[in-house]
Amino acid sequence: MSGSRPSRRRSAYRELADDLRADVLGQRYPEGVRLPTEAELARTYRVSRQTVRRAFQDLVAEGLVQRVPGRGTFAAQRDSRYLRQFGSVEDLMSLSVDTKMQVSSPLRRQIDVDAASRLQLESDAVHTLAFRRLHDEVPFCHTTVWLPPEVGERLRSVPELAAPGAVSTVTVIGLLDERLPSPITDAEQSITVAAAPETVAVELHCEPELPLLRIDRLYSTADGQRAELAISHFLPEQYSYRVRLRRGPR
Repeated sequence: MSGSRPSRRRSAYRELADDLRADVLGQRYPEGVRLPTEAELARTYRVSRQTVRRAFQDLVAEGLVQRVPGRGTFAAQRDSRYLRQFGSVEDLMSLSVDTKMQVSSPLRRQIDVDAASRLQLESDAVHTLAFRRLHDEVPFCHTTVWLPPEVGERLRSVPELAAPGAVSTVTVIGLLDERLPSPITDAEQSITVAAAPETVAVELHCEPELPLLRIDRLYSTADGQRAELAISHFLPEQYSYRVRLRRGPR
């Protein structure tokens, strides 16, 4: 129907991979435990074995499972470092599967010339918030988010963003994707190393000026509007970053 939102249904293998990932990270399959076979999962999810195989490939690439020829697929050994592989905006939204968000500075309106410029706004007013992300109750990331005023207004009633210390499993882009008239489809990303700002050092329990991984992401909707600027600082000893690269058809 004209004017309707684009379909957001995920492919079958991604849905299966998300379920298996949550089961592994949630310790339903602890280290060394065998996961169901391809045939068992194909029957349970009513998909082809090729779909199951594709889902397993993603988890192998993320280091969550190991495939042993003739024996099956097993939950892999994990260290204390948070590791996820990202290849799409949906992967970023699925951080809620195995991490928590703890608000440091609740959503508020302020003047920020630099953020407004990067969001291509006509005025200097933005909405902003800051939070830590935790894995197994250990903070590994601090993020500051800036939103256009009309976008920020859509989140003002969200209780998870309203109070310092509030803990939830939401992601900001996930909240926006449910509320914006056009879905978030694109993210421009830059990765650098930066000294820990004092406020970030306090939140991550590290020394000020410690070198951290800094990732800037600028999210846009399907109609080309910039919806969110997020700057995250990651502790290198608590976080590994992987990205999937694919070669297009020749």
